[in-house]
Amino acid sequence: FKILVGNFFDTMKVFAPVVAVAAANEFAQIVDEVNSKATTWTAQAPERFQTFDDVKQLLGAILPGDADFVDLPEQTVFQNVQVPASFDSAENWPQCTNIANVRDQSSCGSCWAFGSVSSFESRACIATGNDVKYSPEQTASCFGFGDGCGGGFNVWSSFESQGVVTGGDFYDGEGTTCARYKLQPCAHHVPATEKYPACPSTEYVEDNCPTQCESGYGKSFSQDKLHAASTYSIRGEANIMQELATNGPMYVSFTVYSDFPAYKSGVYKHTSGSQLGGHAVTLVGYGELNGEKYWKIKNSWNEQWGNNGHFLISRGNNECGIEGNAGAGTIATNTVV
Repeated sequence: FKILVGNFFDTMKVFAPVVAVAAANEFAQIVDEVNSKATTWTAQAPERFQTFDDVKQLLGAILPGDADFVDLPEQTVFQNVQVPASFDSAENWPQCTNIANVRDQSSCGSCWAFGSVSSFESRACIATGNDVKYSPEQTASCFGFGDGCGGGFNVWSSFESQGVVTGGDFYDGEGTTCARYKLQPCAHHVPATEKYPACPSTEYVEDNCPTQCESGYGKSFSQDKLHAASTYSIRGEANIMQELATNGPMYVSFTVYSDFPAYKSGVYKHTSGSQLGGHAVTLVGYGELNGEKYWKIKNSWNEQWGNNGHFLISRGNNECGIEGNAGAGTIATNTVV
């Protein structure tokens, strides 16, 4: 029996690197193809992911046209405001550090919750002056379809009707906010690190809807809530630019293809690979790079992915559907935070 066990583990030691190499080749082929075409962006094999299936676990955004998609009412009246040629929310509102803060959804399809919360907390800081993180934990586990890792869409309407409490990231201290995100950041790369241990073989579950604040936090759950005063979606490049420069970051979603996880720099355009799923992110800026118009987007795959957790994507042509579901709202500033 000992001999059989020993042979089994010896075989696994040989087999594991072979699997890792085969997985890496999935992205290696994509990277070679993208970079050989000398397109508007540069690809690099991502450290976070081993396979395309690893990426799929994080893609929980229900997109326009999907059966379960629910949109926000469209904003149709805009003031004729002259906007700058380029804009970066983090630079325009430097007092709001949460705009630049890149969060980590872990091995969970809760991107829709992070896109919703990230845009909300950014606008809350702009409106109230309070630079506070809000809770993707409450958002994912209370406003999703039972399990927040299973998918969702922009839930600003829930922020309006039910409110959302403060909530930091996994490594933030207990009691510093009301309801921290409970899923530990992780990565599929080898070797794992202390900060980013190996992800589980299957995605996590987010169904622990909090009803009270953490021990040591000085407010009740109801006292801590902040509400949206209104919610809406925005269509069209010019309208989205004006809304961003006037009121701040927005929730956006798009179709992810297998070349996107390998993004490193430049202005992304779908170049190679098949569709993997829908992803929600946060629109934080726009501009032009080497003659290519772009949207600047904050992702929720931690700061090690892409360009410090951000990416640029082509602007003005609804690349991968990025301009098809921009949305946010206003903050009920009379609520005490």
